[in-house]
Amino acid sequence: MDKIEIYTDGACKGNPGVGGWGALLVAGTKEKELFGGERETTNNRMELMAVIRALGALKRPCHIVLHTDSQYVLKGITEWITGWKAKGWKTASKAPVKNVDLWQELDAAQLTHQIEWRWVRGHTGHPGNERADQLANRGVDLVLSGGA
Repeated sequence: MDKIEIYTDGACKGNPGVGGWGALLVAGTKEKELFGGERETTNNRMELMAVIRALGALKRPCHIVLHTDSQYVLKGITEWITGWKAKGWKTASKAPVKNVDLWQELDAAQLTHQIEWRWVRGHTGHPGNERADQLANRGVDLVLSGGA
């Protein structure tokens, strides 16, 4: 099974506002950059989209170390999702889970992989996280320039 390091990030100018997502995939000496964006979105949606698009770019099951600076993504996928699914995608207070469409997509995307989820503090000079942040901002720029 291939081992891949993935770094993801989301960005939003206004929240909601124009958003971008970015992912850096590293396998040995090979790197792949992914980014995109949406005109009207939230930072949390872009954080989720970065992970979904990164996993979607993989052609076969992999052992992944996935780095995110989003506690929302990390806790959502490692802690909260089991309860949400058991409650029919409702929170503990019986409210609908926000971004349920993306949580369901992420849940499906992760099934074929072995993923170690790791949190990294954002904007502290971590090279992989800084690259993912730059890619997310390229996604914002792409939308603002009319390219997305």
